[in-house]
Amino acid sequence: MLETHEGLASYYGPGLEGKVTASGATFDKNSMVAAHPSYPFGTLVRVTNLANGRAVIVRVVDRGPAKAAQNEGVLIDLSSGAARNLGFTPTGRTKVKLEVLRWGQ
Repeated sequence: MLETHEGLASYYGPGLEGKVTASGATFDKNSMVAAHPSYPFGTLVRVTNLANGRAVIVRVVDRGPAKAAQNEGVLIDLSSGAARNLGFTPTGRTKVKLEVLRWGQ
């Protein structure tokens, strides 16, 4: 059974291009990756923008969002490439549905 959640997504990337993520992967702001506070690294998640129906599949490679953002309801930080595909870069955040497709190690 899929695990699903609804909440906010934000995106990160400025200034982090080429840096090492918590999983040890090199961050590429244009790749379909994300930061989640607890999902195992390598977990594949379908993220659907509830405002426009667009969806992407991302791989969890980092930890985040920051505690303050989590307290505001942000469930996941996406790469700027994923956010662009979902169509919310102008606003910075959007309401999303997360569906775990495959758990990481």
